[in-house]
Amino acid sequence: MTYENILVERIDPRVGLIRLNRPKALNALSPELMAELSPALIELDADAGIGCIVITGSERAFAAGADIKAMAHASVVDMLTDDLIARWETIRGVKKPVIAAVSGFCLGGGCELAMACDMIVASESAVFGQPEITLGIMPGFGGTQRLTATVGKALAMEIVLTDRRLTAAEALAYGLVNHVYPVETYLEEALKLAAKVAAMAPLAARLAKEAVGKSFELSLNEGLEYERRLFHMLFATADQKEGMAAFAEKRKPQWTGR
Repeated sequence: MTYENILVERIDPRVGLIRLNRPKALNALSPELMAELSPALIELDADAGIGCIVITGSERAFAAGADIKAMAHASVVDMLTDDLIARWETIRGVKKPVIAAVSGFCLGGGCELAMACDMIVASESAVFGQPEITLGIMPGFGGTQRLTATVGKALAMEIVLTDRRLTAAEALAYGLVNHVYPVETYLEEALKLAAKVAAMAPLAARLAKEAVGKSFELSLNEGLEYERRLFHMLFATADQKEGMAAFAEKRKPQWTGR
């Protein structure tokens, strides 16, 4: 498939890379970009040769937000009928781990996109925020929910209600990002992390991601039961037999994803 607003690469070993590519608009998440991002994610998720996906932007901006010009004159009916939210649901449905590699502006919808990923690697120049309140609206793509679950109620309220921005160092301290690196190396480091993930047993990685995600939705008892069922399921896989045999034989396992 040919894309106009994103670039898609397959990088050895087993990593898919999606670059948001609207540099003049600081990678603002236009409807056209989101319409391309969804099928790209679905394609990489279905590719047996890919074990982890990285989404990135440019050094100047991961994504400075949604495309305000595209929404400025929208009505309630427009927002409902266009169903822009459905395109974001694609991200939730990706079964393989997804890492956001963030540099520069990561605001509004951009911040929500990064938080929808499973991990975030940031450059030292990254700035995170939800400035929707300054436009007379509020976050609508998961910002109020994922941000609160990550940084807590008090800080989330301040970010959402006052347009407070978090530096990369603050985001690391509050648990919003996994790592912070210099601008020159942040993408390289994100790809290294993705390669580590992609080197693991594919089915185990998929179910482990699913279990961690469910921890935000279920009670502790429900989550423990869910985790246990997935744990038991993995004992029906060839990779479980291979992984334990390789451990006993002191060799590197050869995963088949079966």
